[in-house]
Parts: sequence; C-alpha cells; structure tokens
Amino acid sequence: MKKRLFLCVLCLLLALSPAHAADGYIKWVDFDIGASAMARALALDIESRDSEQPVNWIDILALAATWTGSGKFSNTTVNKAARALTADQSIEKQLGNQYKYFLYFREAYGAVLGGLAGSYAIEVTGEDGERYWKPAYGLKAFSPIAAGYWYSHYEDFGASRGYGFKRKHLGNDLMGALGTPIVAVEGGTEEALGWNRYGGWRIGIRSDDKKRYWYYAHLRKDNPYAEGLQEGDHVQAGDVIGFMGRSGYSIKENVDNIKQVHLHFGLQLIFDESQKECDNEIWVDVYDIVCLLNQHRSSVRYDAESKTW
Repeated sequence: MKKRLFLCVLCLLLALSPAHAADGYIKWVDFDIGASAMARALALDIESRDSEQPVNWIDILALAATWTGSGKFSNTTVNKAARALTADQSIEKQLGNQYKYFLYFREAYGAVLGGLAGSYAIEVTGEDGERYWKPAYGLKAFSPIAAGYWYSHYEDFGASRGYGFKRKHLGNDLMGALGTPIVAVEGGTEEALGWNRYGGWRIGIRSDDKKRYWYYAHLRKDNPYAEGLQEGDHVQAGDVIGFMGRSGYSIKENVDNIKQVHLHFGLQLIFDESQKECDNEIWVDVYDIVCLLNQHRSSVRYDAESKTW
C-alpha cells in the first residue's frame, strides 16, 4: 500500500512537472544523487566506452531515478540500470508510459552533470621529449579546492540564514585556510565578478553549454581574484580564479563580516534565460558533487616572476 501511494504521488508530481509545462522548460529540479552512485555510474560509463554497447552515466542515473522516483538509490540499482540500457529491448519499450519520466530525469540530471565527464585531452611528454596532446575520457571537472590544500564540509544545503532577511542556504560551505587557491570546476565565461553584500567578493562562471552557473563566494579581502581576471573572460577547468576568505555580509565593499574562513560554493541550473535572475532560480545541493570531484583536484603552482598561478 505504501509503495502504491508513493508511486501515485510521484506520478502526480511528474505529471505536473515543469518539464511538461506549456513553455517547454524545466522550472524545478531536486538533485539528490549520492556521490557513490554517481561514481559507480561514471565507472560503468568509462568501462563501456570502447565496447559494442557503451552506456552513458547520465542515462544510467536517469533510469535508476525513474524506477525509484528520486536520486536516492543504491549502487545495485545503478548496476541494474546499466544492464537494462544494454538489453535487446529499448528503454522506451521497457518503460512504456513511464518513459516520459526518464526523459525528464535525463534532461534534469544532464543539466547538472553534463560538463563533469566526457572526452578531453592531456598534454604529455613523449619518449622523444616532445609535448603532445593525448586523448582521454572520464571525469574532466575539478574540485573547487586546489590539490594540496585542506578543507572540510558537511551537508548544509537549505539551512537558514539570518543576515539581511530570512533565507535558505543555497550552496555548500567548504571550510579551509585563508588564501587557499580556488579553481574553476569547469570551463566557462565569467558572468559575475565583484562585490555582493551577501557573498562578499564573489565569482559567477557560466558553463559553455549555458546550463550551469557556478558560484564562488566569500573570497579573500584585498586580493580576492587571480591576477588579471576580468568579467567576460573565458576560463578553463582547473584554472585558479580566486582565493578563500571570509568577506561579505556588508553593504560596504571589502569587509570581513563572516566569522569563519570558507568558500561558499553553489550551482544554479538555467534552462531558460528568464531563470537567471528571478524569484524562482533553481539552485541544487552540490554536497555530493563536491565529494565526487574530490578525487580530481587541480595541481597549482605560483610563478613569482609573472605573479600568476
């Protein structure tokens, strides 16, 4: 009885889902996939890359969510979804009327994870001493915290915030040391650079596919950004963009009113430009994304001569 009631509620929610709205774009996403499930789906994607039936990790996760009604599923379900995607019968036929839910989850999860894994190239040195680009496939996004620097975090998405007005915390706070290098998770364009009374010195980077807006806030007082960084610049994944601090909570610029040094790290999804700055922005919980990306951290080095990282 409980399972039947759950499925009825799920069907009602998805039937009323923004994905099926008249204007055709998603207006709400509840992203709650655990880091372990994401890592397992990605591993299956990578393992199948050169096989006759490669499977995409986002398709795997979308199918698992279609079966369970959310992103809270086990690695066993992930494995089962991968097998179903390689079955003789198509997913559309396997799911029947539920196929529309699969399409919804695939679009929603694709918006969140679309830039984190795929094909890329690594510059390596050959036996002849020449440098060349070697094709690779896998996790290509980076942790926002550079390699070699300590940080800690916990699940804090949705916690209450009191400064200015009553509101929810729409990100994940990564605690660390003052001046810790902060790097771009993926490539994109600097859309916001400067002071915000809530976020202090902050950076907003829009992904190249325009779906994701990565937000880095409370950067260091006096020297928050990487040398020469300007609004409108394009950055690459792993580039140093700024430094951890505790600025913010002040109308006046360059003030440290945050008690603890940390990076506020957030992700907004944008399916339509009208969602960029409005009362119905879609911010997702990035705690498990941070956990996933912790295995891929950008090595950085400061060049004193050029004053760049």
